[in-house]
Amino acid sequence: MTSITNRVQSFLILAVLWVFSQNASAQMFDMRRGVTDMSQRVQSLHHLIFGICVVVGAIVFIVMFYSIIAHRRSKHPEPAKFHESTAVEVVWTLIPTLILIGAAVPATMTLIDIEDNSDADLTVLITASQWKWHYQYVEAGIGFYSNLTTPLEQINNVDPKGEYYLLEVDNPLVLPTNLKVRFLTTSDDVIHSWWVPDFAVKQDAIPGFINEAWTRVNTPGVYRGQCTELCGMNHAFMPVVVEVRSEEDFLSWIDDQRLANELAGEAAVAARSRDWTMAELMPMGEDVFLTHCATCHQPDGMGQGIKYPALAGGVIPTGPVEAHLERVMNGLAETEMQAWAPQLSDLELAAVITYERNAWGNDTGDVVQPLTVYSAR
Repeated sequence: MTSITNRVQSFLILAVLWVFSQNASAQMFDMRRGVTDMSQRVQSLHHLIFGICVVVGAIVFIVMFYSIIAHRRSKHPEPAKFHESTAVEVVWTLIPTLILIGAAVPATMTLIDIEDNSDADLTVLITASQWKWHYQYVEAGIGFYSNLTTPLEQINNVDPKGEYYLLEVDNPLVLPTNLKVRFLTTSDDVIHSWWVPDFAVKQDAIPGFINEAWTRVNTPGVYRGQCTELCGMNHAFMPVVVEVRSEEDFLSWIDDQRLANELAGEAAVAARSRDWTMAELMPMGEDVFLTHCATCHQPDGMGQGIKYPALAGGVIPTGPVEAHLERVMNGLAETEMQAWAPQLSDLELAAVITYERNAWGNDTGDVVQPLTVYSAR
C-alpha cells in the first residue's frame, strides 16, 4: 500500500509541475500573457506559488486519505500507542517555514520593483471624473479628455453590439515603446481605478490624493481596460484605451498634438469673432448634448428623477441665461453635474446651451454666442 501511495504521489506532483510548465495548457485556464516584463513576472510568480500550493495540497490529502483507509477501525481495532516525536514536529514546522520564506523572497522583490517609480522617461497625470479620463503629459504640456464612443443605440440594444462594445474611446492614451512611463492618478469627484490588465497596472484614483504606478511596454499595439471601482451609475461606461507606438511615431504624435492645440486656439478666436445663428448652433448643440449629457438627462431631456433633473421645461434651461451658463460651465457641488468649462470649447458650450434652451418645447428663443461664454470664463 505504501509503495502504491508513493507512486501516486510522485505522479501527481510531476503532473502538476508539467501542466504549469506548459504555456498553452496554462492559458486554457489563465488570463492572457501580459505585454510588459512586469506583467509577465507577476504572472510567473503567481504560477510558481499556485503550483506549490497545489503540490502541498495534493500531499496533504494523499496522506490524509491514506491514513483514513490504512488505519481504519476494521483493520486496526486497537489504536496504536506512541508518544509524540520531537523530530517529526520539527520537520513539519520547518518545511512550511522554508516554503513561506521561499515564496516571500521573490514576492517581496517583485513588490519593491512595482513600487519603484524613479527614473521615469515620461510622466502622465491621469485625472478621473464621472465618467471619463483626463490625460496630461506633464513634460510636453498637452492634455485631453478620453470619452466612451460606443453609440447609445448599442447600449440601448437597438443596434447589434460592436467588436469593442464599451471599450472604445474618442481619444486613447498614446505611449511610446521601450520607455519607462510614470502614471500619477487622482480624481475630481469620487474614487475611480485605472486598470490595464496587459500592463499589470491597476491604480486607484482618489480625490485629494496622487497615487503612482509605472509601466514599460515593449510591443506596439492597442490595449484596453476599464475603471474597476464602483464609481456611480455609468461605472461600466468608463473604458481605458492605450495606444502604444514606436518612439519615433510617439514624438511625431506629440508634435501633431501641439499643432492641433494651436489650431484649436485659432479656431476659438475665429468662433468668437462672429455672431452665430440659431440654425447653426442647434445641430452642433444636439451633437454635444447626445455625446456628453444624454446619458444622465436622457436624449429627450426628460431626465431620471431628482438626481438627474429633466431639462425639458426645467427651471435652469427656461430661466435666466446667466444661471444656465453658470450651471453648465461650473457644475454643481456635491452632485454629479460636472464643470464643463475645462472640457468643452466656447463654441461647444454656446451651442449646447442654445440647444437646451430651444429643444423639447422650451422655445426660449435665446441664442448664446461663443463670445458670451468666453467672457464668462
